[in-house]
Order: sequence, then structure tokens, then C-alpha cells
Amino acid sequence: MTAPLPEPGDPAPALALPDEEGTIHRLEDQRGRWTIVYFYPADDTPGCTTEACEFRDANETFRERGADVWGISPQGPASKRSFREKFGLPFVLLADTDHAAAEAWGTWVEKENYGRTYMGNARRTFLVDPDGRIVRTWPKVKPEGHAAEVLSALDEAQAAAARSGAAG
Repeated sequence: MTAPLPEPGDPAPALALPDEEGTIHRLEDQRGRWTIVYFYPADDTPGCTTEACEFRDANETFRERGADVWGISPQGPASKRSFREKFGLPFVLLADTDHAAAEAWGTWVEKENYGRTYMGNARRTFLVDPDGRIVRTWPKVKPEGHAAEVLSALDEAQAAAARSGAAG
């Protein structure tokens, strides 16, 4: 059963998934850093490639600002490795093969394509602060320009945190 979408101020749902090498990445280990968690439908498809390449092109800027990008989809580690290598993706790609993370984050939804109904990842992004709380959600993402939109929101969130004396 898919949980409701986490809202700003909510603690980020737990997350522990393998990358293409089988290394488990845990969101709780990200305390002290900003994390962009983005869910996408499938590796190496047109919209997902556009989104991933925009995050790739902005990755250095995200890193300079103390933020890490994590992309999550249901395909397994071999698919992640191929996607990463084909497009030179420098950030973490995680395999959510049983879609448990997508369900916990409210992104596993009923979809329809050519009259066929099926379950799959909605394209959704979350900005998680260094304390593990959701700062911003994007429930409906258009791949083009999304990384720039997230970077702008990160800058705003970090400025607000600095003003309030919080982490970041």
C-alpha cells in the first residue's frame, strides 16, 4: 500500500537501497548533508535520460553546495550500471526492485499507457535537509529544466536555514 506523499516538515521516510555494485545507501547516513531524492520510472528511457543528464550536468554545483543527488527506479543493479556508464552519470542510482521505497515515499502509483493500467514510479522529487526532514516536494515533474528548479530551491532552503541558524 502506497503511503501519502511526504510533505515539507515531515521526517523523510527511511531509505536503504543498493546501487549498481550492491552497496547499500541509507538516507540516515546522509545526516549533515542535503540530499535530493528523485524517483523516476525507468533507466534509459527518453524522459528519464533527460532528467538524469540535467542532474549530471548540475552535479558539481550540487556537490559544491553540500548536496547529493540520489536517483531511484525499480530496475535492478545491472540496469543502473548500464544507465550510469552510457550517460556518464556521477551521482548515486539506486535499485528499488520491490518498490518498497517508492511505496513509503508515495511515488508508487497506478499509471495508464495506451489503455493499459499498471503500477509504476511517478516522477517525483524530494529535497531532504541535513536533519533528515523534507524541505520541498515536487509531486509532478517535467524532466526539462527540473535540475535547475531543484538547485534554485536548494539555494532558497539553504539561505532560509542560514537565516534561522539551522544546519546547512
